Amino acid sequence: MSFILNDHQQLSLFDSLTFLSERKQKMLESSWAHQFSQEIFVNINEMLFAPLYSSSTNSRPNAPINVIVGAMMLAEFNGISEDEMIETMEFDFRYQYALHTTSFEKQPISDRTFSRFRERVSAYELVTGIDLVHECMVSLSDHICNFMDLNPNIRRMDSMMIESNIKKMGRLELLYTCLSNLVTSLKRGGYNDKIKGLEAYADPNNRNRVVYYEKDISQSERIQKVIDDAVKLLPTCKDTHGETTDYQLLERAISEQTKDDGNGHIIPKDKGEMNATILQNPADPEATFRSKAGKEHRGYVANLTETVGENGSIITDYQYDVNTRSDASFIKEYIDNQEESPEAIALITDGAYDSHEIKMQAAKKGIAVFSTGLIGKQPNPILAEFEITTEGTVSKCPAGNVPKSTSYIKQTNSARVSFTRETCENCPHRCECNPKLKKRTATMVISLNSRKRLLGSLEILDDDTRNKIGRIRNGVETSPSILRNKYGVDKMSVRGKLKTKYRFGFKVGAQNFAKLMRFIKGKSKCRALVME
Repeated sequence: MSFILNDHQQLSLFDSLTFLSERKQKMLESSWAHQFSQEIFVNINEMLFAPLYSSSTNSRPNAPINVIVGAMMLAEFNGISEDEMIETMEFDFRYQYALHTTSFEKQPISDRTFSRFRERVSAYELVTGIDLVHECMVSLSDHICNFMDLNPNIRRMDSMMIESNIKKMGRLELLYTCLSNLVTSLKRGGYNDKIKGLEAYADPNNRNRVVYYEKDISQSERIQKVIDDAVKLLPTCKDTHGETTDYQLLERAISEQTKDDGNGHIIPKDKGEMNATILQNPADPEATFRSKAGKEHRGYVANLTETVGENGSIITDYQYDVNTRSDASFIKEYIDNQEESPEAIALITDGAYDSHEIKMQAAKKGIAVFSTGLIGKQPNPILAEFEITTEGTVSKCPAGNVPKSTSYIKQTNSARVSFTRETCENCPHRCECNPKLKKRTATMVISLNSRKRLLGSLEILDDDTRNKIGRIRNGVETSPSILRNKYGVDKMSVRGKLKTKYRFGFKVGAQNFAKLMRFIKGKSKCRALVME
């Protein structure tokens, strides 16, 4: 399939748009379709996707790239499926106007257009490591930022968990499902000799009975039976089915969930012997497990970077990976990919991104990282004057006094220190340290994290600046909430890291367009008030 730019930008003589009444044209120009047509569609860079197609002009031309990308964004913006999008484009004039297809005799989108496009983008990324959807969405967000006159030097960052659309499975159900899938595949292929004695696993009604209703048999016995059957089956079909997904998933589940007891018998592992990367559900082999803030998550994680200004905020970059990845690794990658800026850039984050190494790395690129610790309550400056040993204990106080006793508290990364009561009562720093006075001693707990922030601060912020940065930081929580509740990132109809990442990218594009619409409507209201 050859690559051809979509040059159908001019209206034809018989374009259906020319036959609209004046009233309908005014309604159309005030709708989302007009703004999408003028600000989004014309700025979709088709050349980004040129490597996906042949440069030869002898083969069949590709479907218009800007129509495909625009249609995917509009499907997310209006909350409709891709199948509904195809039907809507045929009958809803607003979509044709937004995608510049009013002059087309036949709409250029079919039931396979979107899936073929994603397959090409996915294959290209697997070979080159380049995510074209991400590059396209970032390019559009830059245009929106310029249109909204947002200062690119004020940014904020936060991460959000993305749930894979899979069922939470226990060990028995997971192992049974993997074994059942392989047995069913063998039966479908006519390999009945390999599944003798295992035919029940091909019966869809047997799964619920074994997993949920066989209460007279302990769960450990049922798990062991499934393991024994799987271990027996795998060697017999390795030659014929070793390259199939069903075989590899069962083999993976057995290797992750079981161990040799030393006598040649395969038994289940203890819970503490398994890690977060084990198979969660065969429907999505790439999903990983993570517990965060007391909640269990199975799927992926997205890291959002927003540009913030008086006119609003726009997601200008995003990263996407398995949910075992840390916030610190995301910000390191983000900083590495930034060019050195001649102007100072403020990047506002929460405490999970904070470290001395990251701040030094960012400073080389002209980026100042402000963490939650710097924008919350200001740490007591006296903490920086305590002398701390490498073990995390206190060696001297600001007045030079040696403590009576001191210890390191690992759970809170703090140091507990005790002096004689007389020492602190007569100390000139008593009001600053504010120790807890007891009958014979004076004690206090020093947060080493707060002390580290004081020592690592590149500048001292006044209260007004701190409060302003704090408000900017708090606003980043709105984007994950909107993506989750309005755009359904936890209920995507696709599974797998790449597929969900592409869908997430279009949801980000849809959210940015929604913010652009609110900005334009706000300006229109202001102009109307001025005219009155």
